[in-house]
Amino acid sequence: MNQSNPNPSAIQSYTVEEIETWLVSQIAEQLNIQTDEIDVKEPLDSYGLDSVQAMMLANKAEKFLGFKLSPMLMWHYPTIASLSKRLVEDLEDSESDIFQI
Repeated sequence: MNQSNPNPSAIQSYTVEEIETWLVSQIAEQLNIQTDEIDVKEPLDSYGLDSVQAMMLANKAEKFLGFKLSPMLMWHYPTIASLSKRLVEDLEDSESDIFQI
């Protein structure tokens, strides 16, 4: 039995860099390009990411991060770098909500 996550309901903590790396790999896979072709400071739409692909990415991110997020975040935070920072903030907020009494 895998003991790496003793509390499966706990939200995993990630750094900005870890989320950036995950997003780059997911976007590269969806667009069938190499990860080194993606600049985290370039707008996502510059890679041709359409709304359907953005929704798919948001769904995968929810499973990866463990909380619900709005696909509109990708329009408010249009680069991987800015989106990653926001997602880390959301993770920290989610963790503090769990521990509030």
